[in-house]
Amino acid sequence: MKVLFICSGNKSGQPNNIVYNQAESLRKEKIDVSFYLITGKGLLGYLKHIFKLRKYLKVNKYNIIHAHYSLSAFTAALAKRGPLVVSLMGSDAYLSGVLRKTATFFYRTKWDLTIVKSSEMKNLLKFNKALVVPNGVDIERFTAADKNTARLKIGLPLNDKIIVFIADPSRVEKNFSLAEESVKRLIRSDVRLIPVFGVSNSTIPDYMNAADVLLLTSKWEGSVNVVKEAMACNLPIVSTNVGDVSLNIDGVEGCYIAKSNSDDICVKLSAALEFNKRTTGREKLISMGLDSKSVAQKIIKIYDGLLYK
Repeated sequence: MKVLFICSGNKSGQPNNIVYNQAESLRKEKIDVSFYLITGKGLLGYLKHIFKLRKYLKVNKYNIIHAHYSLSAFTAALAKRGPLVVSLMGSDAYLSGVLRKTATFFYRTKWDLTIVKSSEMKNLLKFNKALVVPNGVDIERFTAADKNTARLKIGLPLNDKIIVFIADPSRVEKNFSLAEESVKRLIRSDVRLIPVFGVSNSTIPDYMNAADVLLLTSKWEGSVNVVKEAMACNLPIVSTNVGDVSLNIDGVEGCYIAKSNSDDICVKLSAALEFNKRTTGREKLISMGLDSKSVAQKIIKIYDGLLYK
């Protein structure tokens, strides 16, 4: 089966890690995945690619077209040649105005099948026929390892308590200022808050294994990959109640949902630090079928359903 992934290439001319990792998981299941990267910002930048993509699809034939994010999906639908699957990501749940109305129109009339990342997204968008398929985690890469070995590898001190914030602090929705304020309220000289961004994706498991806690203070999310990756590494987690986090960490000792204020986050961080051991998050993750192999197999069934209905 030949599948074309359509997504933004605005970031260094490469797909983002989530989309790339999904493609890799499908390739491991013997699906032939290619990329068409859209470069151009704003709705107009994407729409300029309609005729380019249409021309590309006349020459290059695919069984399935799979667009990621709403803007790419608009372009794909208007250039469409063949069955179109659309994956809406966390930010797409918060579209407003013209973009929200456009997404609703395309969902109803142009997209053959729509995937959302959480039930919360489905409810917010009111896309009742959308399928909920969270992103999976590569449990071969994200696995528990010795803390001190990981710290030595990436140059972190052995004796501090380390809280990792794995996101770009400049992204407003990630709410890094709340993370900073919450950690300050701990009033502990041995605690370090380390924002992790702009590093190779291959080093993220090292940061997970080097840390004592993952902190997520987002205002909104879809299906939060960084939380699932932390679970795969059995890392304690403190998170605001966004996306599917509460569902995923429910019942996992050492993982806590906090209110979106520094007082409660501070309390939960204290509890996570006092927990002082690894969790059973990996076991929960696998039991929920959130490893990348299981998710890839679900997506292949979706493709088959469109091709052979």
